[in-house]
Amino acid sequence: MSVVTQPTPEQKEINAPDEVWMQEALRQAKRALEAGEVPVGAVVVHQGKIIGRGFNRNISDSDPTAHAEIIALREAGAALGNYRLGECELFATVEPCAMCSGAIVHARIRRLIYGADDPKAGAVRSAMRVLNHPSLNHHLEIRGGVLSGACAGLLQDFFRARRSQGVN
Repeated sequence: MSVVTQPTPEQKEINAPDEVWMQEALRQAKRALEAGEVPVGAVVVHQGKIIGRGFNRNISDSDPTAHAEIIALREAGAALGNYRLGECELFATVEPCAMCSGAIVHARIRRLIYGADDPKAGAVRSAMRVLNHPSLNHHLEIRGGVLSGACAGLLQDFFRARRSQGVN
């Protein structure tokens, strides 16, 4: 006879769908928006827990590498005490650029989940294909389009507001 038990909160977290984690990435993107940055957010998940969070801080930090994904990867590496993040998933509101895609490869991320495509700078499938390139020794699972409407809408609203203010 088997006993049926209710899942613990930790087990529910581990089985959380991609949309739940993307919601947290969207919260990070909104933090970027509040700071006057391009609204991109990212989180790194390891064993059902967020171990890295990031939002764009290029302007605030005067740092061209301060993309949401890079910040989240740095925080995750520090949390695990290792630059290899092979058991981790990265959730980003926008398709990563070439720099962030390179960092994802070097970190050995197991799975990338992103929201909106980036036709101008996306390096997963839009502008170029850095991830899962045949000459690379690391390949990962990729899922795009998760909550894409909310992710793209945040960016579109941001750039529409900037254009109406005469800012490029």
